Amino acid sequence: MSLKSEAIWAASPTTTRGQPTILDTDAKGERLTYASGKSIFVRSIDNPSQSTQYTSHVETTSVARFSPSGYYIASGDVSGIVRVWDCVGEGTTKGEYSIIAGPIRDIAWDGDSQRIIAVGEGKERMGHCVSADSGNTVGEISGHSQQINSVSIRQQRPLRAATGSDDTSVVFYHGVPFKFNTSLRGKHDKFVFGTAFSPDGANLVSVGADRRIWLYDGKTGDPKTNIGDGVHTGSIFGVAWSKDSKRIVTASADQTVRIWDVEAGKNVTTWRMGEEGVVSIPQQQVGVTWPSGRSDGLVISVDLEGNLNYLHEGSQKPTKVVQGHQRNITAAGMKGSTFFTGSYEGRVCAWDTKTGTAEKIDGDSHSNYVAGFAAEHGKDRVYSVAWDDSVRCISAGTFTGATASVGGQPKGVAVDDKGTSYVVTPEAVEIFKDGEKSGSLAVKGGTSIAAYGSLLAVGRDDKSIQIYTLSGSSPSPVDKDLRKATAAISTLSFSPDGKYLAAGVSNGKILVYGTTEWNVVTDRWSAHTARITSIAWDPTSEFAVSGSLDTNVFAWSVKDPGKRIKALNAHKDGVNGVAWGKDGAILSTGGDATVKKWKIEGI
Repeated sequence: MSLKSEAIWAASPTTTRGQPTILDTDAKGERLTYASGKSIFVRSIDNPSQSTQYTSHVETTSVARFSPSGYYIASGDVSGIVRVWDCVGEGTTKGEYSIIAGPIRDIAWDGDSQRIIAVGEGKERMGHCVSADSGNTVGEISGHSQQINSVSIRQQRPLRAATGSDDTSVVFYHGVPFKFNTSLRGKHDKFVFGTAFSPDGANLVSVGADRRIWLYDGKTGDPKTNIGDGVHTGSIFGVAWSKDSKRIVTASADQTVRIWDVEAGKNVTTWRMGEEGVVSIPQQQVGVTWPSGRSDGLVISVDLEGNLNYLHEGSQKPTKVVQGHQRNITAAGMKGSTFFTGSYEGRVCAWDTKTGTAEKIDGDSHSNYVAGFAAEHGKDRVYSVAWDDSVRCISAGTFTGATASVGGQPKGVAVDDKGTSYVVTPEAVEIFKDGEKSGSLAVKGGTSIAAYGSLLAVGRDDKSIQIYTLSGSSPSPVDKDLRKATAAISTLSFSPDGKYLAAGVSNGKILVYGTTEWNVVTDRWSAHTARITSIAWDPTSEFAVSGSLDTNVFAWSVKDPGKRIKALNAHKDGVNGVAWGKDGAILSTGGDATVKKWKIEGI
């Protein structure tokens, strides 16, 4: 038996306010790549739910670029490391090069897929040029006094390169080997965020925080003209060329993406995100790419929230918006065929498990770490709790009703079959009905909670579990001494038939209790090496799946507790949520902000 990866539903691009976000596509216009957390993702453009994840960087990633051949990607991180790896096969790393002593901001390939220039925020130097296969020096990047934000290499001979920097200059290089030729000063008076040679090599364009678009001769570097003065009203963070080299597209903090006719110097198409006249910082457009090799003219932009906007001329709004998480996912829950996830900064998404697409939950969302979800049986309601000390109700894809305040930091939430929700905090269990607080239980040291029918279970940091019955007007404690765990209880989960209660422990052990006599059915589920964060049962109550901070996912059997099937290193930085779908698939999520779908083979 084994756990086979069926799908990876990728995280959104990592964005930083005031900084460009690099999107890149392959020569065929079929795949999109970008940096997110400590991973690099390669996604199908036509089917974004299909993606691959590269996880060999040990620091936060910052940029990824396809080679012109489409077989390799060069990616950089905040420590100044650039990795070259195979993006068609198994993701094998071909080279690892220390470029600068600081974050890599951009990377460019030459037309032969043999050389790369990486630039960023260094100490002794701001960039370097190396061969992609060996890391040997093939040029020097000089002429800037502050961090370099952008680099581009002319794809034709004679080879040329250009960089744009916070020092407001664009530097032109001759190659190979690449060496300083000209510093183009006075064209921009603020940070330069983007540089790009046209596909035919005739022109070079630069954009920046001064909202200017400058064109230069692609062979000599001589300035030609400035277009679009006063059109963009915010910093221009990204620029890309059409495949015919006649038009460019720009992305700006003014919430617009614009196409320009280069020869005429005019804006010919504009997409505005959000409502006209309404300033929305999350909808600032911080990156853009114009995939070559396509006949539909698709443009893809990214906003500050990491949403990918698919734009077609003739349509004023995006034809598709690909959403997801940018930060580590801290909690998850299942309702029917919808998988709910909540992340560190309070964003909540609903994933359609049939299509692999996510939608952000609208309305008054959480503002902090999401700690738990619980679905109400028989009704379209899911409750969420977060470290903004609130419990909220999700219905019909939006947060509904009043937000109830919890008197402490929530550790988890459970819902009984009458729609009453129970929120556990370190000081008490707060009880809510229809968004109003209706009571509380004095439970000290609460860490986790679960409900089934008339039973309520509360895990505590003293290694004990307290059971309550919910048949009366208020929960009544059951006089049963459950065998204590060997460490603090970290998560609880009742089986669908109510026969079992699984208790995850902070040292990686799992105990399974029978709910009739409250005896230990098995204590042999013990392969994890760190805190158990989530346990979910399959519909038959015969199997369970667990996730842990040790990055692993295990599936277990009640009848044969000595056997387990595993997915090692399932999520970089830990697994924080698991679920078992009705179709037999297992879902997991965690610190890498992705959702992964697994299929059990041989069960």
